[in-house]
Amino acid sequence: MNLPPPASPARRALWSAAGVQTGERLIAGETPVALVHDASTTAVMMATPADLEDLALGFTLTERIVATLDEIQGVDIVENELGIEARIWLKPGSGAAFAERRRQIAGPTGCGLCGLDSLSQAVRAPPQVGRALNLAPGDIQSALAALAPAQTLGAATRAVHAAAWWTKADGLLAIREDVGRHNALDKLVGALARRDPATPGVLVLTSRVSVEMVQKAAVLGAEILVAVSAPTTLAVRTAEAAGITLIGIARDDGFEVFTCPERLEQDTARKGPGHPRTP
Repeated sequence: MNLPPPASPARRALWSAAGVQTGERLIAGETPVALVHDASTTAVMMATPADLEDLALGFTLTERIVATLDEIQGVDIVENELGIEARIWLKPGSGAAFAERRRQIAGPTGCGLCGLDSLSQAVRAPPQVGRALNLAPGDIQSALAALAPAQTLGAATRAVHAAAWWTKADGLLAIREDVGRHNALDKLVGALARRDPATPGVLVLTSRVSVEMVQKAAVLGAEILVAVSAPTTLAVRTAEAAGITLIGIARDDGFEVFTCPERLEQDTARKGPGHPRTP
């Protein structure tokens, strides 16, 4: 099976002070992807056609359709004339709770809550994360610095988000990219779920932090979430409830900590790169 490429060349005209030049540039792939659980469509989203098995596994976990990877029997990726189906087969008895609140979603890349049938589902309580991590501010900067060189699709297209997992011992362990920020995170969750055991680390995002991103991070068990953009009010409240250290506006010269700062070692003796900037 030959899936569409994650990026394709497109003809374009470049306008600049030097005049107009014709040529090509790579643009990100965007394809309808249906997530189908036990022959029933759960969600349809626009996604980059890469790492789709990771997307299927991660979505199934972060939407709490199942609690563990052991409850998934298999995944088939099937292309048809309209798009791609990721067919997830659950083991008998798995996903029973989800069957009672079946979602029918037609989700664009920017939406993570389309199709919920009650307000309680939108603001459901997140799971609690662990308390194993204690890092220095410089570690946060190291995690952020490792992200950009690994964004190969992002560098080529300038049109995708990335989600990555960083540990102090091993550096960047995994990264996934997608035109949708929720998809990128679900792909990362799926990739990390294959690791046994999971290594405590830092979740690094190139996107803004909305509530559903925090909910997915909590399912992943991320104790520290670092994003280059700002969080929303509900994201901050949800991170606090989950016990996640939420860091936003992360740049080379510092970052802003919104919740659970106790995981960061304080160093007031010196300031500079790697240390929180003063507002």
